[in-house]
Amino acid sequence: MPHATSKLVHLPLEWQGREEPLLSAPEEDAEEAQPLPAVFASPMRGMWRDEKVALYCDQVLLGCKAEDADEAMSKYLSEKLKIKDKWLGVWKTNPELFFVKYEEMSIPYVGILVEVTCKPQPNSSSCFKVTVSVAEPFSSNIANIPRDLVDEILEELEHSVPLLEVYPVEGQDANIHDVALALEVVRFFYDFLWRDWDDEESCENYTALIEERINLWCDIQDGTIPGPIAQRFKKTLEKYKNKRVELIEYQSNIKEDPSAAEAVECWKKYYEIVMLCGLLKMWEDLRLRVHGPFFPRILRRRKGKRDFGKTITHIVAKVMTTEMVKDLSSDTLLQQHDDLDLALDSCYSGDTVVIFPGEYHAANLALLTDDIIIKGVGKREEIMITSEPSHDSFVVSKADNVKLMHLSLIQQGTVDGIVVVESGHMTLENCVLKCEGTGVCVLTGAALTITDSEITGAQGAGVELYPGSIAILERNEIHHCNNLRTSDSSKSTLGGVNMKVLPAPKLKMTNNHIYNNNGYGVSILQPTEQFFIVAEQTLNKGAASGDKKDDKMLSKVMQNLNLEMNNNKIEANLKGDIRIVTS
Repeated sequence: MPHATSKLVHLPLEWQGREEPLLSAPEEDAEEAQPLPAVFASPMRGMWRDEKVALYCDQVLLGCKAEDADEAMSKYLSEKLKIKDKWLGVWKTNPELFFVKYEEMSIPYVGILVEVTCKPQPNSSSCFKVTVSVAEPFSSNIANIPRDLVDEILEELEHSVPLLEVYPVEGQDANIHDVALALEVVRFFYDFLWRDWDDEESCENYTALIEERINLWCDIQDGTIPGPIAQRFKKTLEKYKNKRVELIEYQSNIKEDPSAAEAVECWKKYYEIVMLCGLLKMWEDLRLRVHGPFFPRILRRRKGKRDFGKTITHIVAKVMTTEMVKDLSSDTLLQQHDDLDLALDSCYSGDTVVIFPGEYHAANLALLTDDIIIKGVGKREEIMITSEPSHDSFVVSKADNVKLMHLSLIQQGTVDGIVVVESGHMTLENCVLKCEGTGVCVLTGAALTITDSEITGAQGAGVELYPGSIAILERNEIHHCNNLRTSDSSKSTLGGVNMKVLPAPKLKMTNNHIYNNNGYGVSILQPTEQFFIVAEQTLNKGAASGDKKDDKMLSKVMQNLNLEMNNNKIEANLKGDIRIVTS
C-alpha cells in the first residue's frame, strides 16, 4: 500500500473534529483540497432516553435473541438504504492509510468528499461495503493532501470502503436524512450497545439488556454517573476491545502446533479479557452500578501494635527543625519523612502522622487499616493533599478508628468518593474537602463523624449514607454539590446529604450550614412504603416551618430513621431543603 511520506506539521487539539482544512502548507505545487461540506449532525444526539429504547427494542431488534442481533441490524439498514442508492458523503478513515508518520492525535481522521453508490451485500451490517469515487470539487480536511494519492489509495481498495466510515453531507434531498439516521443507528449499536460476548452467552431477554446499556450510556451523557467514573468505564471498554483484537492477531500468527510458551500466552490474554468482561458486566447491571463500589479493593492486612508496644510520631516535612517538635513531650519517639506515602507505610496502630504545610500526594490514604491520627500543623488550607488522577480511590478506611485533622483534601480524577468509610469509624475534624467526583460515602455498617469541616464540589451528594451506616455531622458547611452537567432537572435531586434507608442509617446533624446545592439540602430515599408510610413529597423550608401536617410527617420520619436535626441552616438549595421519596 503506498503512503505519503511528506512531513506533517503538528495540529493543535482544538482543531480536532472540524470539517475545515487542517494543514495548509503543501510542499509542492498541487491542487489544494477545498474545505469539507458539513455532514448531517448526529440525529441520535437529540433523542430522549425513551426514544432510543423504543427505536432499538421495539423497531430494530423486535425481541430477537443476541445471536440474531447482527442479522436484525443488517435487515434494518438494507431497508433504509433502498430509499437512495446514490448520494454524497464524507469518507472518514484512519490516517495510517495515507501517512507513514504523523503526530499521534494530531489528525483524528482523513476525510474525503466522495460520491457513494450503495449496493450493500447480504452480510453483517458492520461489514457493509459501498463503492465510492472522489467527488468534485476535491475536498478534504487535509488541505495539502495530494489528489493523486487519494486516487491511488482508492484504486488499491478497488473503490470499495466500509459503509459505516461514510457520513452523508447536508444539502441533499430529504431521503438522505433517513439514510444518515440509519447509519447512526447502526454505528451507535456497534460502538456502544453491542458486546463481543453477547452471542456467546444465553440471554433470555436481549432487548432488556440493550435497554440497560442505553440507560448506562444516557447516565454517562447526562452526568448522572460522575465524570471520572464515566471516563474509567470508557477506558475499560476500549481496553477490552483492544485486548480482544490482540488475542485474535496473536492466535492468527501461531502455527498449527503452538509451543508451550505460546499456549500460556494465549491463556494469559484470554483471562485478561475475561476479567475486563466481568468488570464491564458489573457496570451494566444497574443494581451493581447503583451500590458500587466500581473496582475490587486491594486488601491490606492490619499491622496492629508494634512488638515493643511503643507508638511513633511521624513528621512529614522536607526538613525537620526543633521548632516543629517543641510542643512534644521529651519521650516522644520521632521519625521524619519527606514523603507522606512513606510515613503512612511506616505506621502501626496508635501512631500519629504530623504534616507541615505543603502539597502532598499519598496513594496509601486508600489503604487505611490501622488506627492512626493524621493531622496538619498550621492553616488547613496550606496542608494540601491531592489525589492521583490515575488511581481509583483517594481516602478509604477499613480501620476501627482513624482521625484526619486540619487538612485540605483535593480530589483529582479518582472515581470513588473523596472519602469512603468501608468499615469501622472515621473522624474528619476541621478539614476542607474539595471534591471533583463523588463526595463522602459511608458504607453499610461503617460510621463517620465530621466536625467543623467544609465539603464542596461533589458531582453527587456531599455526604452519602448507605443503609445501616452511622454519621454525626456538627458545625459543617456543605455547599455547591451535585454539580451534574445535565439538562434533565429530574436528575438533580441529590445535594448536601443523601440517605438510603432499609435498614435506616443513623444520622445526627447539629449546627450545619447546607446551602447552594444543585439538588436538595437533605434527601431521604426509601425503597418501599412498607418501611414507614410516607407519600412521595417535597418538604421545603416554608412548608416545614408553617404547615403542622408537614411538621408531623417530618417528625415521624425522623423518629423512624433515628434522625436528629437541630439548629441546622438549610437554605438556597436549587430543588428545596428536605426531600422524602419512595422509589
